[in-house]
Amino acid sequence: MRVGAGPCAVTNNGGGWMGTCCPVVELRQYGLHPGRREELISLFDREFVETQEAVGMSVIGQFRDLDDPDRFVWLRGFSDMASRSEALTAFYGGPVWAEHKDAANATMIDSDDVLLLRPAREGSGFPTADGDRPAPGAEGSPGGIVAATIYHLDAPAGEGFSRHFESALEPVLSGTGAETLAAFVTEESENTFAMLPVREDENVFVWFSLFRDPAAYGRHAAALQRSRAWGEGISGAPALEAGRPPEVLRLSPTARSLIRARPRALRARPSGASRTSGVD
Repeated sequence: MRVGAGPCAVTNNGGGWMGTCCPVVELRQYGLHPGRREELISLFDREFVETQEAVGMSVIGQFRDLDDPDRFVWLRGFSDMASRSEALTAFYGGPVWAEHKDAANATMIDSDDVLLLRPAREGSGFPTADGDRPAPGAEGSPGGIVAATIYHLDAPAGEGFSRHFESALEPVLSGTGAETLAAFVTEESENTFAMLPVREDENVFVWFSLFRDPAAYGRHAAALQRSRAWGEGISGAPALEAGRPPEVLRLSPTARSLIRARPRALRARPSGASRTSGVD
């Protein structure tokens, strides 16, 4: 079974997902006019999923920010920076965006909070979740919580931070109930589509974790606060920017998000990726 399109498509051979998504990923956070989020989600899930994937990008996940009712967060992926330019040019210069851009833009105050990312190590990109994307017209929320944690660094994240995360931090995340989905660092290439700004001069390490529900995330967060191993792992992490706390986004998937909670959805990760516990 083949799921998705473009650089995020992977194959399920019956024993697990083969491949990861994607070499280049945008983490996009939109500040919206009060009370307009559901309007944008309805428009996005109806008009902007298949149409973006048709021109060579992957819509990985769409989310409600649980801590800000006027924020919409989503992820899209690309094969490389050159194809990113081509795909974005095709979409934003095409008929679908021309038809719906006024309605979309009317919901937004700010769409420039964008991090351009690449996998932190081989195999650390998103595995496509088990099952097909729900069809257009799907409503509600499939449940589950995705936590995006953004640590700011005082230098580009090298192999040292990635190795430290894998050896010292990820085991603690797993032991406290997190299903680690993916880990990324800043993509340092020049923005190849100037029409859409990104946060420049940022050095970040970002990981995404999956939880069954907000209560499961709450138990995990409380366990991390009590964990000596976690405290020692953070204090020993190389290149963390002093005085700048991490950003933590608690995200609820929309009805058509590819990333959504399923028990043991990620039980078989691609070769080279670390294994974590099941969804708590």
